[in-house]
Amino acid sequence: MEHAGTRVQQYIGDPVSDAPPVERAKLEEIFADIQGDLRFDHELNGCLNCGICTATCPSAHYYDYSPREIVQLLWTENLEGIYDAMQEKIWACAQCYTCAARCPFGNSPGGLVMVMREVAIKHGMESAKNVLRPFSRVMLKLISTGNQLAPDMINKEGFPDWGPNISKVDAPLAILRKAIPMPTLHTTKTAWEVNLKTSVELYTIWEETGVLGSLKTIDKNLHDVIADIMEEKRDELEEWLEEQAEEQQATHLQP
Repeated sequence: MEHAGTRVQQYIGDPVSDAPPVERAKLEEIFADIQGDLRFDHELNGCLNCGICTATCPSAHYYDYSPREIVQLLWTENLEGIYDAMQEKIWACAQCYTCAARCPFGNSPGGLVMVMREVAIKHGMESAKNVLRPFSRVMLKLISTGNQLAPDMINKEGFPDWGPNISKVDAPLAILRKAIPMPTLHTTKTAWEVNLKTSVELYTIWEETGVLGSLKTIDKNLHDVIADIMEEKRDELEEWLEEQAEEQQATHLQP
């Protein structure tokens, strides 16, 4: 197989890994998805190879990660290097966008990393599954309740590393929350109460924007649990709307 007068490997494999080699067609498909993203041309404008992005990158000081390397791989269309970076390196980025603020060319390595992460999720890469797996509980709580955290999650058992400082928040939370003027905050199971209509609207947004489709690729079991929860909520909302309509109709019929 010839590309631009050079020999190109049909398969790309890691000599020290048991993972099967990746077909070149798959690498080209992955890069096409990255390049086809609307943000790609905006975030990548060339590269002076000056290294300012890496020199100011917090993650580069602690991990095997270089924003300059990400830009170079994409600018030169190094398919093998791009695929390799998507296995681990792109997940080290803190998304602080210091690189974007400093780049004299106007590149945004952080933005490019975000695109690569989304493509990794789309293709169900094992790296994406491994990184996102610990967030399953948070994802479930977010989609099922509209909240990521709840006051009752802050306790001695959940934060033993806080030591004596935990006593500052170890208080009668139910009483304290009821003292807040807004009724939606009179709960400790969630940060605030999200009504049924809002929950269904949020679910619809996640559904229409492809978030749930991505979740299904990464964790089908979690997706199925969330889908069941939201189906119940949609049924509840439909019943509530029917009850409201019946009550309004009855009110109009009264003499």
